[in-house]
Amino acid sequence: MQLKDAHILVIDDDEDVLTALRLLLKPKVKQVVVEKNPNALQGLLNAQDFDVVILDMNYNGLVNTGNEGIFWLNKIKSWKPATDVILITAYGDIDLAIRSLKEGASDFLVKPWKNEKLLDAISEILTKKRKNKTLKIKLDSATEIIGESEPMQEVFVKLKKVAPTDANILVLGENGTGKDLIARSIHENSLRKHKPFVKVDVGALTESLFESELFGYKKGAFTDAREDRKGRFEAAHGGTLFLDEIGNIPLRQQARLLTVLQNRQVTPLGANEAIPVDIRLICATNLSLKDLADENTFRKDLIYRINTVDLIIPPLRERQSDLTLLAHYFVKMYAEKYGKTSFELDPDFIKKLKEHPFPGNVRELQYALERAVIMAEGGILHAEDLAFSPIEQQPETELKLKTTNLDAVEKNTILKVIEKNKGNISKSAKELGITRTALYRRLNKYDL
Repeated sequence: MQLKDAHILVIDDDEDVLTALRLLLKPKVKQVVVEKNPNALQGLLNAQDFDVVILDMNYNGLVNTGNEGIFWLNKIKSWKPATDVILITAYGDIDLAIRSLKEGASDFLVKPWKNEKLLDAISEILTKKRKNKTLKIKLDSATEIIGESEPMQEVFVKLKKVAPTDANILVLGENGTGKDLIARSIHENSLRKHKPFVKVDVGALTESLFESELFGYKKGAFTDAREDRKGRFEAAHGGTLFLDEIGNIPLRQQARLLTVLQNRQVTPLGANEAIPVDIRLICATNLSLKDLADENTFRKDLIYRINTVDLIIPPLRERQSDLTLLAHYFVKMYAEKYGKTSFELDPDFIKKLKEHPFPGNVRELQYALERAVIMAEGGILHAEDLAFSPIEQQPETELKLKTTNLDAVEKNTILKVIEKNKGNISKSAKELGITRTALYRRLNKYDL
């Protein structure tokens, strides 16, 4: 977006300031609206979208703390989260500037301003809007990828580059970050979008089911094989195969998978002839690339095969500026789902959201907001309407070992491994390097 196409709103109780800014901006932008009373903000923002709001921080001549500006900034962000706000005040204070930026302001200027600096600030915001325009990919009637934060913009840029190719993609990210959504987005923006998209949670497949599910089988191949059945590779022919939780499959299955990917053909159980398959492969895991590269648990040659390009999805705590956007999106979605009127988000509600670390990422945010919409009374969501799930744990990078007691360390390790393997005792015992019997003894020992 260019300066000449911009719609600017100026809020200041000083007529001289309004006149000066109107004269400065009118020849350079498409529209400039000026207003003395900040109480008129909601009506103005509901009436139309403004690209930038220039907002004074003080409206009481006797009090110059800037709190009024922060208050109205939070209001603007709750009403129109995508609107950029430049705060302006005659009382320059570095702490106030930092606080305003943390609360979501795009810039902070001190009166008397330099015209060039103000115009540069607006131009920079508009350039960023154009360059980092939010990518929203419709997947169904209620699903989009939403993000304006820098980490998500990097993901979007990479996604747009790789989607039209046939490159194998490895999607990395913590649980709840939306790896499956990214995988489907790659497919929907590829040349294979009119062909099948087949998802398989390979981490949940037992050893006996792995080959029959992925490669198929012929009638009579085993006791319950009463008819021929296509595997997921064949089902995805011409389209995209998405293997979720790829980091959880044992080495034996990895070798079988590698052979199929190298030869681009599968041999169903009970068959003698191989069947050619044409698939685009996307894999996902909650392990880091460093952890995945441990050859004791994962083959490096398979990593190279599945990882032509990797996409790292940032956790929600690293994309704080997306919180308000996501909150409005989910609140609107669930209000429509449950037949409720639209909600306004109180600044304290937004503040409570921003203070929570969200170890469960977007999935946790989504469930928290669904509950808030269901339980809320009236048209405003307050901080007390927001409750977070006690089942989520802090990400491992933030956990501190609170004890050096060997029993406590062993107990915590067992819990983590069992949770990682979704309760599978055999896989957990193997990863821990002990027998199933030994693991059961420890479970009894620690009352687990």
